Amino acid sequence: MAIAPENGIISIPSSHSVDATVDKLKAILQAKGVALFAIIDHSGEAEKAGLYMPNTKLLIFGNPKAGTPVMIASPSIAIDLPLKILISEDAAGKVWISYNSPEFLRQRHAVPAELMKNLAVIEALATGGAS
Repeated sequence: MAIAPENGIISIPSSHSVDATVDKLKAILQAKGVALFAIIDHSGEAEKAGLYMPNTKLLIFGNPKAGTPVMIASPSIAIDLPLKILISEDAAGKVWISYNSPEFLRQRHAVPAELMKNLAVIEALATGGAS
């Protein structure tokens, strides 16, 4: 696992391709009853513009029952919710799963400790998608 403390992003390697990792994460979200709001295909959009970018997709997901209490307690966190996971391939072909550290979000938005479990779920999701 790689943590960039200056920006709060955690990156873990995936054992799968970008598309297989996306499919695995979609299945985990569906099994847990978490809404997948969007998949942004950054590399696909780059290609449409005549540009090349390694395979890169962003999943945006959440559960209003978990996120709403956090936003009520710390309204500024709405800029970082719904939760997001970035799946990207680097120049060497290695696939990474990246997401905001829940602790970084807690500090950034002064989220009360009792609501952190609502954000910490992202770590288990990312780990499940990587294996």
